[in-house]
Amino acid sequence: MVRKPQKLFVKSVAQQCSKLEANNFEQVFKTFRKHYELVPLEVFGSNPFKTLISTILSARTKDEVTLEASRRLFTIAPNLKILSGLDTKILEKTIYPVGFYKTKAMHLQKLAKQTDKIPKTREKLMELPGVGRKTANLVLNRAFGIPAIAVDTHVHRISNLLGWVKTKTPEQTEKELIKIIPKKYWPDTNRLFVSIGRQFTSKKKLEKFLKKEKLI
Repeated sequence: MVRKPQKLFVKSVAQQCSKLEANNFEQVFKTFRKHYELVPLEVFGSNPFKTLISTILSARTKDEVTLEASRRLFTIAPNLKILSGLDTKILEKTIYPVGFYKTKAMHLQKLAKQTDKIPKTREKLMELPGVGRKTANLVLNRAFGIPAIAVDTHVHRISNLLGWVKTKTPEQTEKELIKIIPKKYWPDTNRLFVSIGRQFTSKKKLEKFLKKEKLI
């Protein structure tokens, strides 16, 4: 049987840990907002079509390259209907040199033929060609204002360095972050972490920044 004083001690420690964790979240997001620099693909704002297509193109590609390719594509295909009618070779030429441009061109054409409206649920989005969980979450969050945490390599490595999670894959990181990060922070998680990750590209530089800001 656990004695009452021991129970009170355990409860007190748990409350203190919870308070420290909450303060840490606030400190991290406040610091990241202060150092925020625009993520290139955010220029497409809340446009579901442009957000989805540019995010698909961004896989294994630098944001700057993706941005230019997306702009070229949207000039000739400003919506799903027109995109569905483009020849695959034209698509390939337009989005080159994004990574895996031939595969992405095929996905875009199939996607445009499969739906005439960008879905508002993760499940429906993930039924589209070339759309994984990260892309679906980002579209939900950025284009529709639905709270979700899109975990890419930046979010994954920064969350681990902060000690919030101890995970090996972005998929594992998302599951853990959903459990611990208050929902009010979800909309800003990807954009802020990606911005910081783009500025501090190596683990050494990132650790130095986090230590300087007293986050680790």
